[in-house]
Amino acid sequence: CGPPGGPGQPPEQPLLEPVLPEEQNGTDSAKAPKVACEERNTTGIERFTLHILNVSQDLMEFLSPNSSDCTLVLFYTPWCRFSASLAPHFNSLPRAFPTLRFLALDASQHSSLSTRFGTVAVPNILLFQGAKPMARFNHTDRTLETLKDFIFNQTGIEANSDVAVTEEDWEGPLPSVLTKGIDWLLLFSVLFLASFVLYATLRTESIRWLIPGQEHEHQE
Repeated sequence: CGPPGGPGQPPEQPLLEPVLPEEQNGTDSAKAPKVACEERNTTGIERFTLHILNVSQDLMEFLSPNSSDCTLVLFYTPWCRFSASLAPHFNSLPRAFPTLRFLALDASQHSSLSTRFGTVAVPNILLFQGAKPMARFNHTDRTLETLKDFIFNQTGIEANSDVAVTEEDWEGPLPSVLTKGIDWLLLFSVLFLASFVLYATLRTESIRWLIPGQEHEHQE
């Protein structure tokens, strides 16, 4: 999908930031993780799931700038079919990597963040260490396996091998069913056209009554 709210480049060609290293599939990448993540203590945590930010929540409030904690953040839109197809795979990731954090946000509701991090094409996945973006997931094949490989190559953290996409992952938290967005431009155009026609009709009737002879002709 292109930029939220308008046409743009397809997801196969996401915008890249020079500061973000691209994922490498070579053996060197697997041997030398790029990001030294501090794994969180999972004691007492019974359910491992991702958190979806609402429109009033700021991503920076969920990232610790002075920490080495790592967070995988998904920028998506609910009406993008690529976001919907990715959803169940991303929903399963917190169980595969319980020591990492996972967040998702609707890019159309957080346009300033999309501009800041160059995530105008969705879906877009960034790996943060603290509050700093460290790597971007660039594969067009967005599955649990490719996501697990990406995280392992970047952090050296191995995924739980018994995790697979389940029926619950298809149900949420991220929606796997498309939600139709409102085409505000089309709606505005229709309302403007209707208003113009109504105005022109009323104006024409007013002019008819002002023209000499029209009133008598109408009365006859």
